[in-house]
Amino acid sequence: MTVLDGNLVAKQIKDEIRRAIAGYAVKPKLVVILVGENPASKVYVGMKDKACAEIGFASEKLVLPASASEAELLALIDRLNADDTVDGILCQLPLPKQIREHQVLERISPQKDVDCFHPMNVGYLATGNPFVKPCTPAGVIEIMKRYQINLSGAHAVVVGRSNIVGKPLAQLLLAEHATVTICHSRTKDLAAVCRSADILCAAIGKPEMVQGDWIKDGAVVIDVGVNRVDDATNPRGYKLVGDVDYAAAAKRASYLTPVPGGIGPMTIAMLMQNTLELHKRRCG
Repeated sequence: MTVLDGNLVAKQIKDEIRRAIAGYAVKPKLVVILVGENPASKVYVGMKDKACAEIGFASEKLVLPASASEAELLALIDRLNADDTVDGILCQLPLPKQIREHQVLERISPQKDVDCFHPMNVGYLATGNPFVKPCTPAGVIEIMKRYQINLSGAHAVVVGRSNIVGKPLAQLLLAEHATVTICHSRTKDLAAVCRSADILCAAIGKPEMVQGDWIKDGAVVIDVGVNRVDDATNPRGYKLVGDVDYAAAAKRASYLTPVPGGIGPMTIAMLMQNTLELHKRRCG
């Protein structure tokens, strides 16, 4: 079994971007908006800020209080949309309950939508002509390509139908000529469907739900999930696990992503790649 090392591949991608922008007079700029004090969101924003610094991008973190109104957030996005020095805008989710997520995602200019969440960019993706690709699904495809896994003709099963991962991942797999099945909470005999997969992608947000006997011998297993579970033996009191039972999957899979260290780093790397792409488009 080969471990699909997201840290290694993400470093390769960031090194490539660093070399690509070495001669740029104006560096790509990413702005991340954080509303409130969600601990996980603060960690994710910090990781994005660190990646920008490592590569040499300009970056800015804008923090609004959890009590901020929707109007305040939309006004900030309008200002960033009009700022010619900003290439990419990312609003960290989730948002406080008084702010409607769809209003925020639709307000970010499609030309600065580094996450590919705007309906216009979702439409471009669906029609096979993406302006940018959504970061996590793009990271899944990229890590498989870097390990020279052939997607053409393979049966790919995606467990999860979220707008952020499941649906766009299915579209990107189709674009690579895979045959795609999307599963969800109402799929009958989920285990049997999973066992039919040459490539099994788990993105359901349930700790270790995918068991070893759900996996066909030799399948490629991509675990997108990151879940905190209590662990008294860990100094932090918890550990991170994926949506797949890693130890059991390792006995059957030909390739397998770890958690952490798999798709998480790839998501950040593809965010950097999208920022560069938006910068190149803006600068002609």
